[in-house]
Amino acid sequence: MSREEILEEVRKRILTENLYKHILAVEAVMRALARHFGEDEERWGAAGLLHDIDYEETKEDPDMHSIKSAQIAQELGFDDEIVDAVKAHNEIHGFPRETMMAKALYAADPLTGLIVASALISPEKKLAAIDTGFVMNRMGEKSFARGANREVIRSCSELGLTVEEFVTICLQAMQEISDELGL
Repeated sequence: MSREEILEEVRKRILTENLYKHILAVEAVMRALARHFGEDEERWGAAGLLHDIDYEETKEDPDMHSIKSAQIAQELGFDDEIVDAVKAHNEIHGFPRETMMAKALYAADPLTGLIVASALISPEKKLAAIDTGFVMNRMGEKSFARGANREVIRSCSELGLTVEEFVTICLQAMQEISDELGL
């Protein structure tokens, strides 16, 4: 499936603009991580686009979130690596993250939220106005962006990255699509 075809499927199911922007942010981050690790950007990007495709459908039943996304990915013809990464990104299930793709998606998902929240508290309210140090300082504030699970973000160590390296890669990826994100 092409990126455009995946986006069509996402747009059919995701009507909330902020959620759509989150999906684009995770895609950008996954593509950047794929480049960093010498992996297939299209495949990693697809996992990013698909990870929350079920969110509006499952918001009243969070135990089904990521299970349904994985089913949709499978129905759309994606392979087991992508399906498993999508399924394992929701920490409540405790599914094993056996591939680099799955580990990356798991850690990237909450980091994008922390980065957006960090940008929104800068005077400019822009991604360009923040750097790795700014995000790292916000990460240390337990009351800031509580939904961004710091332990999940720290699982980037499973990829062989420090948190600072991970934040840098992800922030730069999101800055590259700041216009699409409205930040």
